[in-house]
Amino acid sequence: MEYGLLIGLILGGLGAWGAWTVAARRRAATERLLADGVLAEARREADALRLQGELDAREEALRQRRALEDEAEAIRRDLRDQERRLEKRGDLLDQRLDLLTRKEGELDDVRRALAERDAAIAIARREVERLEARRLEELQRVAGISAEEARRLVLDRVEEELRGEAGERILRHEARVRETCRERAIEILAVAIQRYAASHTAEITVSTVDIPNDEMKGRIIGREGRNIRTFEKATGVDVIVDDTPGVVIVTGFDSVRREIAKLALERLIQDGRIHPSRIEEIVADVQAEMDRHIQKLGRDAAHEAEVVGLHEKLLDYLGKLKFRTSYSQNVLRHSIEVAFLTGMMAEEIGLDGALGRRCGLLHDIGKAADHEMEGGHPAVGAELLRRHGEGREVAHAALGHHDDLRPDAPYTVLVAAADAISASRPGARRDTLEKYVRRLEELEALALGFPGVEQAYAIQAGREVRVMVDSRQLDDASAAALCREVAQAIQSRLTYPGEVKVTVLRETRCVEFAR
Repeated sequence: MEYGLLIGLILGGLGAWGAWTVAARRRAATERLLADGVLAEARREADALRLQGELDAREEALRQRRALEDEAEAIRRDLRDQERRLEKRGDLLDQRLDLLTRKEGELDDVRRALAERDAAIAIARREVERLEARRLEELQRVAGISAEEARRLVLDRVEEELRGEAGERILRHEARVRETCRERAIEILAVAIQRYAASHTAEITVSTVDIPNDEMKGRIIGREGRNIRTFEKATGVDVIVDDTPGVVIVTGFDSVRREIAKLALERLIQDGRIHPSRIEEIVADVQAEMDRHIQKLGRDAAHEAEVVGLHEKLLDYLGKLKFRTSYSQNVLRHSIEVAFLTGMMAEEIGLDGALGRRCGLLHDIGKAADHEMEGGHPAVGAELLRRHGEGREVAHAALGHHDDLRPDAPYTVLVAAADAISASRPGARRDTLEKYVRRLEELEALALGFPGVEQAYAIQAGREVRVMVDSRQLDDASAAALCREVAQAIQSRLTYPGEVKVTVLRETRCVEFAR
């Protein structure tokens, strides 16, 4: 039984091995069939890809060929166009060549005609010269004078006739030019005055300070006068405390110092503490404020007149003109008006309006420093302008705007005219005719009081006195001494603004008669 079981197991194992072998063979055959199918599919795909690649390559080759053919056709068209243009240009050049050939032929004909005409003219000229020589010989024979003498006689007669006519023409031309210049000058002045019609009122510098009561006068004077002495020393002015109720008078030749003193005294009266240390403190504060205020006034004036680039020191002097009056006319407002008038007139005649305004604004700058430097305000102003970098035209305008010298620049003449216009406006200055005449009469009477003086004339609103002396009584040395004596007498006896120029004229005339 055991053998049977063993045999059965062996047979079963053999059967299982046989079945496995059969199954394995079947799987191998199946896998072989699958591999053959995949390989066949891969071959078919490779053939398809190869065919597609060949088709794409053929299409790309066809496309490139068509592109090359199109480019070649475009090049052929360009070549045909260029060939046609060259043919047209060649035809045009041929036509021009034919035209030039014809022109050269015509030019040769003209040259030949001109040569023949020149030859004929030369022959005619020689004939004319021969006839002219024969006529001249006949004239000389008949007249009995040579050609040179006849020419001289004719020229002398023509010159004599033309001399009178030329003189008449020159006089008529001068009269016409003079009248034209006068009309043009009136037109320019009228236009400038009309364009700048500023309002004017005469000003008077007030040098009085109101006080609340008369007790304040005692406080201003102080114990044994120490307060008023300290105040006068600190400000450089004189304070007059008299019986006039309600006011204290501040006097001084410097208008800026007088204004500082006035403001400081008003501030002290408002503060109520009046003693030497407080006075010095208030005066110092007001001085600093006034310096800043003066600088601002100068800058504002320059900005209003449209003048740029002024030196800081000139701006200070310009601001000080606010506190200076000339015959009660404020000098700063006067300078601004002269600046605008000068600029307008300069533009009317084609000059630089900006330079004209600069000359006009600075023409009276010397009035702010005439007490610091020797000389009248024109000379002082010119020196200040030269010192602070201003140009020749500006300095010359300041020096010559009162006709103290012969002007050699057009801006000086314009500034002088604008200065006269500004001063002569109604209401610009307050100076009565009686005062004006009395001042001139005093100057003339003083000069006439010296021995040897024949006549004396006060001119330029009393700024100059011209004295005419008898040449038989005074020689040149005596005339020079007289000039100095008259100047010293005016300085010591009269009161006047600025300076007075004294000119002594001595003339010797000799007259004889021939009988």
